[in-house]
Amino acid sequence: MAKDVEVQEQGGEYSAKDYHDPPPAPLFDPEELTQWSFYRALIAEFIATLLFLYVTVLTIIGYKRQTDTTVGGTDCDGVGILGIAWAFGGMIFILVYCTAGISGGHINPAVTFGLFLGRKVSLIRALLYMVAQCAGAICGTGLAKGFQKAYYNRYGGGANSVADGYNNGTALGAEIIGTFVLVYTVFSATDPKRNARDSHVPVLAPLPIGFAVFMVHLATIPITGTGINPARSFGAAVIYNEDKIWDDQWIFWVGPIVGAAVAAFYHQYILRAAAIKALGSFRSNA
Repeated sequence: MAKDVEVQEQGGEYSAKDYHDPPPAPLFDPEELTQWSFYRALIAEFIATLLFLYVTVLTIIGYKRQTDTTVGGTDCDGVGILGIAWAFGGMIFILVYCTAGISGGHINPAVTFGLFLGRKVSLIRALLYMVAQCAGAICGTGLAKGFQKAYYNRYGGGANSVADGYNNGTALGAEIIGTFVLVYTVFSATDPKRNARDSHVPVLAPLPIGFAVFMVHLATIPITGTGINPARSFGAAVIYNEDKIWDDQWIFWVGPIVGAAVAAFYHQYILRAAAIKALGSFRSNA
């Protein structure tokens, strides 16, 4: 029976809070393809990722333009690395808030993959979400280039690559750990058990998710420019289309996928003890 009782102390008195874990999503659910809500979710993921790339890529290009000493800029101009991190974290907060009720607000193939491993979405939904996210990223970056083509080409197009002085192993590790932080936060912020137990503390799920993105960017911008989102890295690579970017592209897929998988396993099978619950349910039924 997928039901637990949480007991919490409030003002010296104990009260019980019941919660139900939602049933795991089916692995294959062809019926989704007949529902308008499914296609509405795909459109939401496409538009959200488009807006995410458009704003963040232009932020990066604007910062590099303002600090370019060859055109009169100085190191003190622009939003700085802190401002770029805020742009990424802030946009995730905004877009997750706007789309959570429609598509779940993934905006990231790594998040979708982690939620698929946690049986939160079906395989069909996961694959088509990833396609929509990558397509949105390409279109969003394309819009950024269309509006500022000269600056886009001059300042690297906001594309991710391994920075000078760092090797591929360091970059891969940064992407794995950064994505782990993000996907772990997603699982924790949307955990039905937490919402039942801490119902007296209003929790706005997009806020910790946006902060996770912000904090990871502070740590890894100097190393890889911060991917932790394969669609973000892929969209920028497609539009900028430079050999160095493509040579490093695998890091921005392997790292986030591994990080998401570890985060899903850690949350579902260690913190939530899903394997033990399943074994206990099996023994009870037997």
